[in-house]
Amino acid sequence: MGRAPQPAGPGLISALLLAVGSALALPIAGRALEPIAIPQVTASSLPAPPPLGLPQLQEQLSCPQLQQRLQATIGAEASVWSVTVADGSGRLLADINGTRPRIPASNQKLISTAIALDRLGPDASLTTRLWRRSDGSLRLTGEGDPDLDLVQLKRFAQLAMAAGPTPRIELVEEPQQRWWPAGWHWADRAEAYGAPITRLALTSNALDMAVSNPPGRLSRLLSQEIRRNGGSAVITLVSPTPLDGQDGVLLHEERSVGMHGLLSLANTESHNFTAEVLLRQGTGSWDLSQARQTAMQWLSAQGLPMAGVAVVDGSGLDRGNRVTSRLLAALLLRMAQHPYAAHYLASMAVSGQRGTLRNLYRGTELEGQFRGKTGTISGVRAISGVLSTAEGPRYISMVSNGAGAPNSTIGAILRHSRLPGLCPLL
Repeated sequence: MGRAPQPAGPGLISALLLAVGSALALPIAGRALEPIAIPQVTASSLPAPPPLGLPQLQEQLSCPQLQQRLQATIGAEASVWSVTVADGSGRLLADINGTRPRIPASNQKLISTAIALDRLGPDASLTTRLWRRSDGSLRLTGEGDPDLDLVQLKRFAQLAMAAGPTPRIELVEEPQQRWWPAGWHWADRAEAYGAPITRLALTSNALDMAVSNPPGRLSRLLSQEIRRNGGSAVITLVSPTPLDGQDGVLLHEERSVGMHGLLSLANTESHNFTAEVLLRQGTGSWDLSQARQTAMQWLSAQGLPMAGVAVVDGSGLDRGNRVTSRLLAALLLRMAQHPYAAHYLASMAVSGQRGTLRNLYRGTELEGQFRGKTGTISGVRAISGVLSTAEGPRYISMVSNGAGAPNSTIGAILRHSRLPGLCPLL
């Protein structure tokens, strides 16, 4: 089974932010993408049209010259490709099997990050909290901060000692059956990129390999630190309840990097753990079955083409996910009109320069001209994003399930899509 990119080690978010610190202010070379405010959208179980006046992806092709060029580029491999190209007005410039469901690999993260940004906002972060309960015991709660580290754990240990030399500490954590999406292959679960998804996750539950028992590791390290300070803790594991934090006093909290850093870790570096946490936090549920349902409702509420779409996890490691290139192109178009459009765009990798696209098309006319999300698992290659052209942005999704040399084909599609004069406005 093909491997997804390795997850972050401790402090990776800080390093990533140093690399992309001014990304929100950096337009794509060519014409900059300006965010346009839209009304807030409420999720619905039924598809809903977009708010009046917003561009919506059209169903009829409007650029035969580009269509012909892309068909010739893909050639005999057409059956394994889905490609959709749209402009900022919603015109469907080219489309090859755009309604055929495909395995998206990490292009799935475009969905998770869009939901999290829309529902949580650009100022949100993930918080780990220590509470003192009415009976004198302590409770540690978390929201899946991917960069929680040993320095922060030491601070929690020191505060726990203030409750007495033998503090009673409850670690609030999901049951083990929720740590991995059911469709993740057992071999992937042993790798760092397939680490378990937990609320309390030191170093994203990964070292060189996945940490198989995150609560056990955290309990052991917390106990060691308390003993180092002359105490002896009684640590137990409890399941989350709706009343967590309501029957106690907040003693201390540690906040993750802000939403921009979290989105960038998921989209620029393709960090699976972060994308899974963003899906759960964004949908308001760590029960993955409920999170999937809410994600589908959110997509429907955006007026996106939903036929054949199935959200199974937040990262794309599960091969049960299904998307269409029309869905992804329409999602990119919709997010370009969002009040937080700049945050979404800035979270993506940049061709030839940054993230999982840094080694693609470097030194060519495509360098710096495309911001997007890559996806790679065995037999799957997908790249979707926003291409800068002299005639405005192009919203492009390219998903292959079984192509022979997908990177070369994707490069050719991007070059054709940048050619001036092919798709004039009527």
